[in-house]
Amino acid sequence: RLAVPLLASPRSVLPGIVAALMCAAVAPDAPAAPREVAVGAPLAGSVATASTDPALGSEVDRLARALAPSVIETRRYLHQHPELSNREVETGKYLAQRLRALGLEVRHPVAKTGVVAVLKGGRPGPVVALRADMDALPVTEEVDVPFRSTVRTTFDGQEVGVMHACGHDAHMAILLGVAEAFAKLRERVPGTVVFLFQPAEEGPPAGEEGGAALMIKEGALANPRPGAVFGLHVVSALETGVVGYRAGGLMASADDFRIVVRGRQTHGAQPWNGVDPIVVASQIVGALQTIVSRQVDLTQSAAVVTVGRIEGGTRFNIIPDEVAMRGTIRALDPETRERIHAAVTRTAESTAAASGATATVEIGGIVRYPVTYNDAALTERMCPTLERVAGPGKARVIPPVTISEDFSEYQKLVPGLFVHVGIRRPGASLDDYAANHSPRFRVDEDGLEIGVRTLAHLA
Repeated sequence: RLAVPLLASPRSVLPGIVAALMCAAVAPDAPAAPREVAVGAPLAGSVATASTDPALGSEVDRLARALAPSVIETRRYLHQHPELSNREVETGKYLAQRLRALGLEVRHPVAKTGVVAVLKGGRPGPVVALRADMDALPVTEEVDVPFRSTVRTTFDGQEVGVMHACGHDAHMAILLGVAEAFAKLRERVPGTVVFLFQPAEEGPPAGEEGGAALMIKEGALANPRPGAVFGLHVVSALETGVVGYRAGGLMASADDFRIVVRGRQTHGAQPWNGVDPIVVASQIVGALQTIVSRQVDLTQSAAVVTVGRIEGGTRFNIIPDEVAMRGTIRALDPETRERIHAAVTRTAESTAAASGATATVEIGGIVRYPVTYNDAALTERMCPTLERVAGPGKARVIPPVTISEDFSEYQKLVPGLFVHVGIRRPGASLDDYAANHSPRFRVDEDGLEIGVRTLAHLA
């Protein structure tokens, strides 16, 4: 814990000591992640006793360098051909074809469009899973590159552009690079690697199943069953070459909510003859802000309650019958998450009742992601690996973020580690490399090789 302040300074004159302190700051006393079923082998068993072959590691690095141009080419192809959640039909076909060509055992489609591929190494050892997500976003690209997306489609009744604005094209390209490297080294690989290419990480369309939960439901973590699962996310918040991690809660849970406020319609000139749901909805929006500011211990965990959409009314002089509101809830630990759920329902219902209206609250109707919670023991064991991949001072403990990831579904069942890989060119500003989900999001492709090496060495 005492080492943490030193970690904030990447220009330490003692990078070797700082790197060692990073591993010491993994919070070994972090509570164990809530886990439903121990699907994989116990961490103290096969995964923990797997040996590291320095010569194999050197070969992985050599192949990562050699395959870098191919990985970049793959990423650009996928960037030009984005598909929305649960609609990644051509993407799935492309991935399955590439993986079969490498001689892997391939299952496709899984969870509508996903792919599960298995590589059995030539030496005995544990089973490890690696995951990449496949879907793009309804975003019109504004980055002027030769391989920019010009795809258009319909989303939620509107014509939209489609763009890999979150970096999933990079994730797929990285994982394909790892698969190709391991295919070339198959006889020397100690154990089995399961490659999970997952659709709908951004959330399936309304009324559909999808994402990691459906992958699991359809057997992605069975036959063979992994003892550990690893994943990564490219982020512009970190410079290229930096790998960020932390034990415990790294990324927040995410739950959408829908609140329908019902009043009584009347003429806008005579509001006393009805119950105005627009005013009540406004009061609910204000009251919801007190949940985080007054009911959550922010010294222990961050949380967010955001209303992102309000719909109600048809004409300027008519008070409508009802108003519908949509928003998102984020939390960094399971207990806070449950308390906020209860508080949102209580606040909306009580505020509405005070004005003679009613409020119906639905939470998690579209998105219900747990906290992305890195297993403390696995993180501690993998810390030297991350340090080896990134180099002195480049593997850093990072603060948690309130963005979410359904990689958390795998972590409920298997010890897992999720890391962030920088893709902002060193010295460039965040104005030049916008945040994920922006139409101006871009990737420094030098970071793809680091991604390949990170997942391969973790495996």
